[in-house]
Amino acid sequence: MSGPAGIVQRQLDAYNARDIHAFIACWADDAQYFEHPSTLLAEGAEQIRERHVARFQEPDLHGKLVQRMVVGNMVVDQEEVTRNFPEGKGQLDVIAIYEIANGKIAKAWFKMGARTLLR
Repeated sequence: MSGPAGIVQRQLDAYNARDIHAFIACWADDAQYFEHPSTLLAEGAEQIRERHVARFQEPDLHGKLVQRMVVGNMVVDQEEVTRNFPEGKGQLDVIAIYEIANGKIAKAWFKMGARTLLR
């Protein structure tokens, strides 16, 4: 897979492998990471890296791709994400919107659903 979808897939694969180096390689040095619609959570690859170092320590971390849509340089993923929350293992639905520029993720917006604890 190549183009914008390939970049986003490599990023998801690295996320699931908890490979911070491969994950950050998919992001532009000046990338912006937002909580949808406009809350800036991290600016630049280093801040994005810092956000994910602790998350990548979670033993059950996994993003399952439900569906993907690509229009030009924009990729929209629907995912089911498994995480280890303070209150226990759980899942949440996520919509991720990626803007690709020069072969890297330049901007990303994330809309998180409610947490559901797994029993």
